[in-house]
Amino acid sequence: MAATSRGSANAAIALGAIGLGTLAWGTLVERNRFTLRTHTVPVLQAGARPLTVLHLSDFHMAPWQRAKQEWIRGLAVYEPDLIVDTGDNLGHLDGLEGVEYALEPFRGTPGVFVHGSNDYHGPIAKNPLAYFTAPSKVRHHKPNLDTRALNSFFEGLGWLDLNNTARAMSIKGSRLEFLGVNDAHIGWDRLDKLPGAVEEMRENVGWQDETGGPNPVTIGLTHSPYQRVLNALVNQGAELIFAGHTHGGQVCVPGHGALVTNCDIPRDKVKGLSLWEHARRTAYLNVSAGLGTSIYAPVRFACPPEATLVTLVAKDFSYS
Repeated sequence: MAATSRGSANAAIALGAIGLGTLAWGTLVERNRFTLRTHTVPVLQAGARPLTVLHLSDFHMAPWQRAKQEWIRGLAVYEPDLIVDTGDNLGHLDGLEGVEYALEPFRGTPGVFVHGSNDYHGPIAKNPLAYFTAPSKVRHHKPNLDTRALNSFFEGLGWLDLNNTARAMSIKGSRLEFLGVNDAHIGWDRLDKLPGAVEEMRENVGWQDETGGPNPVTIGLTHSPYQRVLNALVNQGAELIFAGHTHGGQVCVPGHGALVTNCDIPRDKVKGLSLWEHARRTAYLNVSAGLGTSIYAPVRFACPPEATLVTLVAKDFSYS
């Protein structure tokens, strides 16, 4: 009996040590192990010059997070042709300070953005284990973050606001149509507005009266990749969709993947590049695992923070 008791005690101590080690890794190491993921996506017209797109998401920025800010600034070395920001930039009442510092090197680089709930509502203390039981609940309290100042900064960088609207631009000879929605996680997506916004954009875009130019590529943006949103974007002709929100699961099991997605997207599409199929149409879908966490749940495991560099190439592109 004594030997059995000692064995049980030793096992409990070992399990406790493993748990503490895992927690230490997730909070002290992995959540600061910033990673750049790269993909090549063939969506441009034949013969088009490649375009480099930097996809940023889910900073959840607090002013003291200097390592994250410096890492984001360092991405300017890749000289992206376009920035795509899919929301949840703020993670503190004073988070804009860190966002401005991190993104200043990209001033003048074309960009597009949509918001997540944490661009309106600051984080609140809650039980982090509740995240693993169901998607986080919709917030009903009044927005307390300076979203107007965030928008002003983004627009000063030269970025286009795509919250429940559509816009267009030309880059390096390619014509790009963008359509986006506000955060579906809090029910602020207005899918009913998309058809009208797309029609208005196409009626007023500068190239509408030109002949012989390339066909435009349609790109969708959403913070939360709910299936209803992805389907709506595909219905409007999106060939490539960018999203965030999921944090890649944030805490994953090696060999199994994400435990949760925080929305209704399938777990196998919780991060990375995949295909989304709807109504006999297919779009590339890039879901970013994001670069931050709530300040009240500062842990990642088997899911390092990330940005994505997506190179858009012609549909006739070949690796041979």
